[in-house]
Amino acid sequence: MGETRDAHETTTAADAVAISGVTKRFGDVVAVDNIDLNIADGEFFAMLGPSGCGKTTTLRMIAGLEFPTQGSLKIFGDEVGTLPPNKRPVNTVFQNYALFPHMNVLDNVSFGLRMQNVGRSEAADRARALIKLVQLEGMERRKPSQLSGGQQQRVALARALVNKPKVLLLDEPLGALDLKLRQEMQNELKSLQRELGVSFVFVTHDQEEALTMSDRIAVMEDGRLLQVGSAEDLYERPANRFVADFIGQTNLVDATVADSDTIVLGNGSKVRATTSLGSGSKVAMSLRPEAISIGPRGSAPADHSEESLDGIVSSSTYLGHAVDYRVSVDWIDLEVRAGAIGAQQRFSPGDEVSLWWDRAANWVVAD
Repeated sequence: MGETRDAHETTTAADAVAISGVTKRFGDVVAVDNIDLNIADGEFFAMLGPSGCGKTTTLRMIAGLEFPTQGSLKIFGDEVGTLPPNKRPVNTVFQNYALFPHMNVLDNVSFGLRMQNVGRSEAADRARALIKLVQLEGMERRKPSQLSGGQQQRVALARALVNKPKVLLLDEPLGALDLKLRQEMQNELKSLQRELGVSFVFVTHDQEEALTMSDRIAVMEDGRLLQVGSAEDLYERPANRFVADFIGQTNLVDATVADSDTIVLGNGSKVRATTSLGSGSKVAMSLRPEAISIGPRGSAPADHSEESLDGIVSSSTYLGHAVDYRVSVDWIDLEVRAGAIGAQQRFSPGDEVSLWWDRAANWVVAD
């Protein structure tokens, strides 16, 4: 296999959000650097990257909380780059929920409708419908302090959705929740999005959240958009070294391109891997831990479609559903994940082992 690149998408009338050539500067700092991005109507779209990569700034520009320094920003075909938040068909859910502590659930959810001069009875009816949708029926009279973190999250969602936005923006909305509740809310958010059919734009630094919920994911670093694709695209066909390393776990083995079908590893061994990069280019081979099989020394199958190496186990970590091994192989250490615990022999530090994997698992990324 070889490296992949994103094709520029053509803006269509169906795009919920269309960003073209957008840059955002804060003084001398470039927070977002000339990005192009299209988000489809009804799509659950995640923006993923480490802190300071530009994902939240991009979300805030869609929301109207920041304005682009240059470029075009459209929502359903209408240019909104200079419009204030209340003139855009969007709403935002923040990490801290921003609920009114003195208001009960019903009043919190209906607040936006009342600000739009919707009658008290209609506002209450619409609010109750959203409260039921987020599974808080019977809690209308409770104050935020009487709710759990997950329940407060649902109130914030209902309040953001009651105005029927065309696009819902979510800025690290699960960050304040514990692990188990966060995982439950991931499933609920995705189910809610499917039921409503509203475009969700979800900002997170948590790769598991992005992979679990999203139709597509944009990976950002230092204000630049590195790759946009499905979870499968990003995991199995990362565009560069950063994406390969940021999405899941991988072994990145330094290599040099010999020709379009061969790379040379650091110990001089040749590995079959397709690449369009020129001969002599410095690259890395991305090899996922779960793609590697492990067995006693000498057990690697004599199969021409397989790569194999011998090594010594330096550590093992029991995960319940799998065991992670670190195996020292000549000039490198490789991470190996063995699943199906009951069906596999276990190894301890110091054991001599063989590793093997299908050549199709070799993926070349630019160094």
